[in-house]
Amino acid sequence: MLLPPTLPYAHSDICTRVESQIGNKEVFRAVTGLPISTYFSAFKLLWLYENVPAVQQAIDSDEACFGTVDSWLIYQLTGGVEGGVHVTDVTNASRTLLMDLRTLDWHAPFFETFHITPAMLPRIVSNCEEYGKVAGGRLGGVPITGCLGDQMAALLGQRCQCGEAKNTYGTGCFMLMNTGPDILESRHGLLTTVAFKLGPDEPAQYALEGSSAVAGYGISWLRDNLGIISSPEESETLAMTVPDTGGVYFVPAFGGLLAPYWKPSARGAIVGLSGSSTKAHVCRALLEAICFQVRELMDAMNSEGGVFLHTLKVDGGAAKNDLLMQMQADLLQAPVIRPSFQESTSMGAALAAGLAIGFWNLDIFTTIPAHVTTYLPSISVEEADLRLGHWKVAIEKSLDSEKLGVGH
Repeated sequence: MLLPPTLPYAHSDICTRVESQIGNKEVFRAVTGLPISTYFSAFKLLWLYENVPAVQQAIDSDEACFGTVDSWLIYQLTGGVEGGVHVTDVTNASRTLLMDLRTLDWHAPFFETFHITPAMLPRIVSNCEEYGKVAGGRLGGVPITGCLGDQMAALLGQRCQCGEAKNTYGTGCFMLMNTGPDILESRHGLLTTVAFKLGPDEPAQYALEGSSAVAGYGISWLRDNLGIISSPEESETLAMTVPDTGGVYFVPAFGGLLAPYWKPSARGAIVGLSGSSTKAHVCRALLEAICFQVRELMDAMNSEGGVFLHTLKVDGGAAKNDLLMQMQADLLQAPVIRPSFQESTSMGAALAAGLAIGFWNLDIFTTIPAHVTTYLPSISVEEADLRLGHWKVAIEKSLDSEKLGVGH
């Protein structure tokens, strides 16, 4: 069966339609922790059902299997059509908009909305158990024992305990805070999700998540679209040639704003330009924008109640930028901690897999990495708050500006 390599933006119309039919964008949040959004798998499946006849026929005849990438990988590794195991872990299942966070099982009342049949769904398992063995090849017989979504794996790899958070600076920014066994329903635009479940009989740990679409992508945009830097590393050296942004603020809402705003109609804006503004000011403003977005995510998490973040653990490609990390500590008014080993996602998956086979015990998750770099705030609370206020003025100017591109 040939499927489109990527889903078109047309499936955003389906979200609008479902929201109109149900009458409330937050209707799914009480069960799944998620709002109506094209980001989640159920709406992608609904688009395929309505637009790809082969998918509709397979679902209607109970010949379809549904799952996220982890499901497909485990299925193929364990034999595929020759007896492959069809499972998904709790963290990936929690991003489909179909799993009940409390029961950790599929929520049947949502099936009709998305044309789901029970037979097509994978069995939901923990992040730390044997799912099956590799079928054939040089790794034949090796057990597959660890599986997590990438951001949850990074949370685990950073050994974040209840009340601790990590932020991954990749193409975008992804901040997760471990809330322990408590499910916190967000009132500030964050997502509630499963953090990890370290065994079939272990209790699930939960998290709040906020994300911004542009972090490392913004640095690449400076290089590829504006041509003001020739490499990501140059963003640091260029930004350091000026002491501040010179009053320039950059809102990188190229495709809208995610948490805590969730404004898909926002568009990018550079405000505060003057005759003395240079490419260095624009570059520094972009780096600062990444930090402002993370500050707003942390503020939202602190506003949810229950826990208060005092430090932030970081990883990801852009976290290698020392200036960016110092600016982040300044605007957060909190220490930023960067481990020397930056592959936190791989570490988390390895920790879960090793725990399942007894390679190590739960003590490994409270072991603090030996080599870290800590960035401390170098500006006052008043200055950080003043600059945040200016950033929010710039945000207001970016809202609902999608319409400016109509006809172009």
